[in-house]
Amino acid sequence: MSIVSRALHPQSQRQSDPRANVVTQRHSTFAALRFRNFKLFWLGQIISVTGTFMQSTAQQWLVLTLSKSPLALGITGALQFGPSLLLGPFAGGLIDRYPRRSILYVTQVSQGILAAALWLDTLSGFVQLWHVYVLALLLGLFTAIDNPTRQAFVSEMVPTSHLLNAISLNSVQFNVARIVGPAIAGGMIALLGIPLMFLLNAISFVAVIIGLWMMRAKDLYNIPRRPDALHGLRAMSQGVRFIWADRDVRITFLLITVVGTLGFNFNVLLPLLASDTLHAGAAEFGLLTSALGAGALAGALMLARRGGKPTHLMLAGTAALFGLMEALTGQTTSLVVTLLFIAATGAMMSTFSASANTTVQLSAPPEMRGRVMSVYTTIFIGSTPVGNLATSSIAAAMGVPFSFAFTGLPCIAAAGVAAWLWRREKLTQRAPSSVVVVDSTEAAMTAMAETRLSTGVLPESLASASGIHRAPSAPTRNAD
Repeated sequence: MSIVSRALHPQSQRQSDPRANVVTQRHSTFAALRFRNFKLFWLGQIISVTGTFMQSTAQQWLVLTLSKSPLALGITGALQFGPSLLLGPFAGGLIDRYPRRSILYVTQVSQGILAAALWLDTLSGFVQLWHVYVLALLLGLFTAIDNPTRQAFVSEMVPTSHLLNAISLNSVQFNVARIVGPAIAGGMIALLGIPLMFLLNAISFVAVIIGLWMMRAKDLYNIPRRPDALHGLRAMSQGVRFIWADRDVRITFLLITVVGTLGFNFNVLLPLLASDTLHAGAAEFGLLTSALGAGALAGALMLARRGGKPTHLMLAGTAALFGLMEALTGQTTSLVVTLLFIAATGAMMSTFSASANTTVQLSAPPEMRGRVMSVYTTIFIGSTPVGNLATSSIAAAMGVPFSFAFTGLPCIAAAGVAAWLWRREKLTQRAPSSVVVVDSTEAAMTAMAETRLSTGVLPESLASASGIHRAPSAPTRNAD
């Protein structure tokens, strides 16, 4: 049976797939770092992502300096994340056909070159807004391939039992970078100017490249390659069909779509919050971004100790709390209160994103994980341009506080809908079947005995299957 055919019958697949039986178990917080390849990858990412956040902070402040327009921030975000929406699904076939480490070499070097180009452009003093737009678009093209590749590559560096821990630790390093990068950039922009941030980011990619080079290929977990996985439309349709065939994963993607599109728009919201609502400068903007990262780091550290597959309650609950905290963040003009709300938002954000990532990865066979994760990143990251443009337009027309409510409240509603759908699915699965098929009289007798012991009632279907007949029971009377 083909992978996609098995995807169309997810229940039968789960019975034979050992990944479906991953049990919840606690690990030490940094358990996945015992695996050498993952540790090299993780340390390189801390350095590189810190540089990326330094560049992101500087780029957002540069756009505001050049344009003074909220819409310009939205356009920059749309150009940078738009390619993920267009190319993300097609990247899955590439990821499942070729070695993921080799793909990362190409994408990381390319992003470093683009950061160096932005440094030279701003250093020359002739930088214009359209230059930033072009470089943001080029960066987005490589990010569209890099993001799903990095997501899928994690499962090659650690066993399945440590996958949630590894993904949580990736969230830890991401949020350490989110704290350190903007805090450094905010102070250095005021002292040394914007261009240096782009140069430091270009240099930071060297750490990732060295880490990839030092990995031991023999220690990577073997992932079957799909020679037919290169065809873009076919790869995209396989990933989408797999997701759509599994009701549980389909509901998860509904939640991911709303939160990813509307909730994750901090590249637009935070600079506007700093400049328009708090009337602050680059240093305070860096502090806001660092507070978001500090909360996200706390959430990721707590999640790292948990093993197994995240529960539906965790996904829906963290999405709802994330939306609530985000909506409240924009309703205050006090820097201290805003920092507290944004930290709480970050904690729920990292817990939800790591839980959703793990749920999706554990749902897919390893040889198809690239295609499934490419759809995941397309929705979670590729939808950002839509959210960026909508959020920036609402901020320009109705103010920053309303834009925070616009991004947060739909996340609460989506969490409620997802929880209701999961609850309905659970009740449907528990409903007794009118037909019971047994393989033998012995199996029927065993089931009959177990049912009688637990309930005191002999099911009619089991009695018939075993050739045993019972008298109809007397009607019961309501307590009323």
